[in-house]
This record gives sequence, C-alpha cells and structure tokens, in this order.
Amino acid sequence: MPRPRSYSETDIAAAALAVIDHDGLAALTMRAVAVRLGLGTMSLYRYVSDREQLEGLVVDLVLSAVDTTPPPDLPWDEQLTVLVERVRAAAAAHPQAIPLALTHRHTSANVLRWAEAVLGVLTAAGFTEDRRAIALRCLLGHLIGSIQMDHLGPLSGAGTEAMARLSPEAYPLLAETAREAREVTAGDEFRRGFRILLLGLRASLDQAAETGPEVTNQ
Repeated sequence: MPRPRSYSETDIAAAALAVIDHDGLAALTMRAVAVRLGLGTMSLYRYVSDREQLEGLVVDLVLSAVDTTPPPDLPWDEQLTVLVERVRAAAAAHPQAIPLALTHRHTSANVLRWAEAVLGVLTAAGFTEDRRAIALRCLLGHLIGSIQMDHLGPLSGAGTEAMARLSPEAYPLLAETAREAREVTAGDEFRRGFRILLLGLRASLDQAAETGPEVTNQ
C-alpha cells in the first residue's frame, strides 16, 4: 500500500517560496526545500519530479489570488492597467520569484489565465496578429522588469544616490537626472512608465487604422 502523502502541493510551493524569499532564487534546490519541510531530499521526489515542477508550483502560488476577470465598463487601457496592477500587487511581495513567471509562462495555469484575459482585452481593443503578440510582450516586459528593478536597484536606492554625486562637469545630465529621480517612488515609477507604454499602444492602434497591417523588414 502506498505511503500516505503528508504534504499538499501548496505546502511544497510555500516551502520553496520561503527558500527564495530568504536566500534568493539561486538557493532554490530540492535539498533546500526538503530541509525546510523536514524531509530527506529523496523523500521530496514523492511529491515533485524535479526543480522545474517545483518552480511551476511557486509561480502558481504567488499568482493564485490574482483576479483575472477584466473589470467591466472600463476603456481597454484602464482594463489593462487593472489586470497588470493586480499581478504587480501579488508579485511585489516576492520579487526574487518574478523571473520564474516568465520562465514558466507556457505551463503555469495562473499565468496562462492572466495572459488569456489580457489578450481578450487587446483583441477587443483592435489588436490582432503580430501587434497583439508584441503588445502582450511589452506589457510583460514592463511588469516583470519594473518589479525586478525596484528590488535590485530602486530609484531611491544607493545606486541613484551614487550617480547623483557624479561630477557635474563629466556627467551633467546623468547627475541631474539622478538627483531628481531620488524622489520618485516605486509606485509612481511603475505607473508613469506604464502610462507611457499605453500611449505607445494607442499610437500603434491609430497607425493600424490608418495604414492597415504592419509590415516588418526581415
């Protein structure tokens, strides 16, 4: 008779996420998770087959509470803003796990549901074919990149402070920009950058309406 399982997938994912939060993504190993659970390393393989499956469980746990239903009765750009902000809020507490969302975007059920919702909004707005694909990639890039940048090098951090002290003779624009950037909060940086991205998406729609499908040079 098979031995009864003592841990759920949620338990395993929570232990793996705790390893990442405490020691970083590079520290995520089957052994580290087993130790946190009080298991032998080989015993963990009764629950997950390898690190790849473990990573997928982490992604689904981080995004498990994200509502992927677009808010009704809002313009498409405001719907996208809400969908992206929901993921940002869920992921901001675990910034070191964020790269896994991109790695497992093909297999994570929660990532797939969110992407389907975003594509639905983009399609209803008029994005089709390669424009829709590029729009989704731009949204993902801003979302994941901004969370990582805020974690690794926030505008209010030591890197910006160091650049603010650069020689104004050698780096006049960089030093001035860094001094101004010190006062920008993470939330303001994200939202203002996202508004710029949305302006570009709107311009892309306008261009499509005027010129038809986009032709790219290979």
